[in-house]
Amino acid sequence: MFNALTKSFAGAVALAVVASVASADNWRGWNIHVDGYPNTVAMDKFAELLAVKTDGEYTLQMFHGGTLGSQPDAVEQVRAGALEIGNFNLGPIGPIVPAANVVSLPFIFKDVPHMFRVLNGEAGATIAAGMAEKGLQPLAWYDAGARSFYNGDKPINTPADVEGMKVRVMNNELFTGMIAELGGNPSPMAFAEVYQALKTGVVDGAENNWPSYESTGHFEVAGYYSLSQHLIIPECICMNIGTFNSLSPEMKTAVLEAAQESALYQRDLWNKREAASRAAVEAAGVVVNEIADKAPFQAAMTPVYEAYFETNPDLRALVELIQATE
Repeated sequence: MFNALTKSFAGAVALAVVASVASADNWRGWNIHVDGYPNTVAMDKFAELLAVKTDGEYTLQMFHGGTLGSQPDAVEQVRAGALEIGNFNLGPIGPIVPAANVVSLPFIFKDVPHMFRVLNGEAGATIAAGMAEKGLQPLAWYDAGARSFYNGDKPINTPADVEGMKVRVMNNELFTGMIAELGGNPSPMAFAEVYQALKTGVVDGAENNWPSYESTGHFEVAGYYSLSQHLIIPECICMNIGTFNSLSPEMKTAVLEAAQESALYQRDLWNKREAASRAAVEAAGVVVNEIADKAPFQAAMTPVYEAYFETNPDLRALVELIQATE
């Protein structure tokens, strides 16, 4: 828009600049991750693509590292329109959007490729519709790998190893229920507080993916990483629904294309970073163990599923659809 104005009114450059700034929409975006993290790099790429594909009509200023608040706070800011864009894990969105909570059921996905097949199909459309009803328009899905347990005391091989352990989880009843059913004591807290909590013994352990475990330095104070892979939770680029709906069809297409191209970029970065993060923590002396038999962990989750269906009987079909997806 600015280029067109300046070409048309070469003798009024200053006026054209003022008009351009006034008419352009400058969005703000939230991301919890640190510099260099795949999501951080990919969200910056999204901002670049957005400006290109909308010919500068829309721009995005990203605020990384959770500088605009915690993830639950940022979710509410996007829903309210105080922020236009957020890169969110679906875990904290689950308590707000029942359909989105299904991805937080332990062991719901077979692996990461299965998760993306689900999200790209009928089940994913149902989840997206539920999020839109609560003010969040998903634009694209990011990879967040598989989450596993880590602590500073011992390898975890069976549910008995979790008994009595204080484990940090995200604030979601499914996660607190998961730890409780394993005999542990769930401790929901903000992500930024976990390092100090591990260091001081406020919690004994936590659970997350390789890049988060490595990039935050959690491996320095919790040197045992056990590959439970109990949660495979996607992340989204989410947009305030009102802002999205106000766009023209052409601009909606441009925004979606920018987001989805950034998602493909993020997934490639993620795969590389995941391998690098594991190599880095192992080189630092972290003890990594495979869990030979995950069946006892899966069996312990039966009450978690039953409680979920009791509260959300209408979502049983969605869970079954996910489980039936090849």
